[in-house]
Amino acid sequence: MRLRCAVLDDFQRVATEVADWSVVADDVEVASFDRHIDGEDDLVAALAGFDIVVTLRERVSFPGSLIARLPRLKLIVASGMRNSVIDYAAAEAHGVTVCGTASSSTPPVEMTWALLLGLARGLVEESNALRSGGPWQSTVGADLHGRRLGLLGLGKIGSRVARVGLAFGMRVGAWSQNLTRERADEVGVELAPSKEELLADSDFVSVHLALGDRTRGLLGRPELALLKPSAYLINTSRAAIVDQDALLDALHAGRIAGAGVDVFDIEPLPADHPMRTAPRLLATPHLGYVSRANYATYYGQAVEDIRAFLTGAPVRRLP
Repeated sequence: MRLRCAVLDDFQRVATEVADWSVVADDVEVASFDRHIDGEDDLVAALAGFDIVVTLRERVSFPGSLIARLPRLKLIVASGMRNSVIDYAAAEAHGVTVCGTASSSTPPVEMTWALLLGLARGLVEESNALRSGGPWQSTVGADLHGRRLGLLGLGKIGSRVARVGLAFGMRVGAWSQNLTRERADEVGVELAPSKEELLADSDFVSVHLALGDRTRGLLGRPELALLKPSAYLINTSRAAIVDQDALLDALHAGRIAGAGVDVFDIEPLPADHPMRTAPRLLATPHLGYVSRANYATYYGQAVEDIRAFLTGAPVRRLP
C-alpha cells in the first residue's frame, strides 16, 4: 500500500508541476490542498489519512497536541531550514521525522525592493488612476538617491538589500543587537549607533530580522514615533517584529508616509482584517518567498526528503 502525502497551502496549485514527483510515485500518493486549513480539529479531519505532510513556511503550526492526534503521521517536510511552529520534542516522541529544504534569499530581497519602489513612486495609485480614467499624475515620488536607507538586520537578506540601496546611490545604515562594525564595513554600510538613531534619521526603514524573544515587538509605539513623517517602513520578515496595532494607528494618523508589508499576524489575512483597508499601506499576501525558482527548490527537495526517508536515511533533518 502506498503512503499518502498531503501538500498544504499549495495556493497556486503548482507543487506537483515545479518538481518531479515521479521518482516516489510507486510508493507515495500525493494530494494537494489549495485552501488554507486552520484550527486543530479541521487539520485533524483533513490530515488523519496521511503519512506525510509537506508544509509551506510557518503557516501551519504543528504543536504536540496536533501531532498526538495524527497517529498515522510519519514525516513532516517543512520548506526552509528553520521552523518555529513545529514541536520537535513531540514529533520525536511520536516517531515523526521532521526534515527541511533549502530556501533562497533572492526572492525576499527582490520583494523588499518591489514594495519600497512601489511606495516611493506611488505605483499602485498611479496605475489604478490610469486604468480607471482618474487624474493624470496625482502623486509626487520620493527620491532614493541621496536618501538614507535604514536596515534592521544585516544578515543574508539585509546585506543584499543594502547593496541594492548603495547601487541606487542611497546612504545605507544598519543596526541589530549583535551587529559589529566589522560586519557593517564588510557590506559597505554605516553602523548606526543605536536603533533609535537609525529610525529617527532614515527615510526608508526595512526589517530583516529573525523573529525571537528579543525581536518580538521590537518596533512598538515609541519606536514608530521616532520615524519622520516622510519616512516609509517596509517589513518582509515577520509581522510580530512590528506592533501591528501601533502601525495601523500610525498609518491612519498619517504619522508616517507609508508602509510596505508582506507579512501579517494572521495568514491568510481574514476578509475583515484592518490591514486590508488601512491607508498609506502597500500590502501583499506574503509573496516574499514565492518565486518559481524557490518553489522548485522547496518541492524538489521535499521529494528528495521523502525519497531519503523511504530508504531509511533521512536528509536535512530539523531542528
